[in-house]
Amino acid sequence: MFSEDLLAERTSNMGSSAIREILKVVSKPGVVSLAGGLPAPEAFPIELIRELTNIVLDKYPSQALQYGTTEGFMPLREELAKYLAKAGVPSNPESINITSGSQGALDSLGKILISEGDKIAVEAPTYLGAIQAFNPYGPEYMQMETDDNGLIPESLQEVLKNHSIKFIYLVPTFQNPTGRTLPLERRKKIAEIIKEYNVLLVEDDPYSALRFRGEAVPSIRSLAPDHVLYTSTFSKTFAPGLRIGYYVAPPLIRKWLVLAKQGVDLNTSTFNQAISAEYLAGGHIYRHIPEIVKLYQPRQEAMQEAMEKHFPDSITWTKPEGGMFIWASGPKGLDITPIYNEAIEKNVAFVPGRYFYTKEGDGLETMRLNFTMKGEQIIRDAIKTLGEVIKKNL
Repeated sequence: MFSEDLLAERTSNMGSSAIREILKVVSKPGVVSLAGGLPAPEAFPIELIRELTNIVLDKYPSQALQYGTTEGFMPLREELAKYLAKAGVPSNPESINITSGSQGALDSLGKILISEGDKIAVEAPTYLGAIQAFNPYGPEYMQMETDDNGLIPESLQEVLKNHSIKFIYLVPTFQNPTGRTLPLERRKKIAEIIKEYNVLLVEDDPYSALRFRGEAVPSIRSLAPDHVLYTSTFSKTFAPGLRIGYYVAPPLIRKWLVLAKQGVDLNTSTFNQAISAEYLAGGHIYRHIPEIVKLYQPRQEAMQEAMEKHFPDSITWTKPEGGMFIWASGPKGLDITPIYNEAIEKNVAFVPGRYFYTKEGDGLETMRLNFTMKGEQIIRDAIKTLGEVIKKNL
């Protein structure tokens, strides 16, 4: 009945998530998926959520089931301010707003900040979900160089020196897709640079609580609070189905993000916000995160040990101190696509790395591997199979 002429021009910039499409392909029985970025179902505190639900119904019987303010449920914002203070992220309840997952914040940022042709500075590679959120608004991406320690500050400075950048987008801790973490000295340098050029940096931080070893690194927001929008989520530390994200933003940006959200969903689920508030208020998050780490750390170690044993010497990979991903790279000139196709035939799935780059043709030799969803022996067997496929295709 209708043709595509009915659609807005911006839909030409929209596409389905490559990872979501891969997950559809690998959902058939028998496939071991190292592709998704999903928390392990065993990590969900189901009995605790049942208990918190009863507390919420007793404590906020009508408020939790009613419309709420766009900015967010105040008890949650107050608890988040305490939690973020312990994590070294400057904030106060009034500066924190709640979103429907951190993805909601990224889309709203695109809506209020990006005009067609605006330049956005991103890591290479970068988080695919951010690209999807920004694409409909028609930006031009400026890729910044990275190495084993993440973003190279001199590359950021060069981009800012030569281009008018609307904002910078980074995942500085246990980055998706690479697992890399920016060391403190680089964070300090980046903070100096964004203050010098008076530019906004979006610090996306969903993974930093999932640290298996090593010392925590201060947030970039703690080093340049007036120039950083900090966003995070409960999806990795509580339950993604609640869809609770949050951000701390400079006042002007916060004001317009609230206006943008009003036009989308009025407010994030008040009931789920109340559950999250009680999760923090009862100190449950500090007891539960160690349980998640206890689950994930041996899975990561199993994957790394299997890669050492079964991958050829020409493949290198990151060795993160936490998070959910390992990033593997082959020699330049290698195309992972045939390896991916053959691995799928052998019931092992991963994500080809090219999807995390904004330039066509970049990252053909790379892959992202997730270790959170499967047990250690399944991971070892899958990596062995993948190693055999890689050797065959080199």
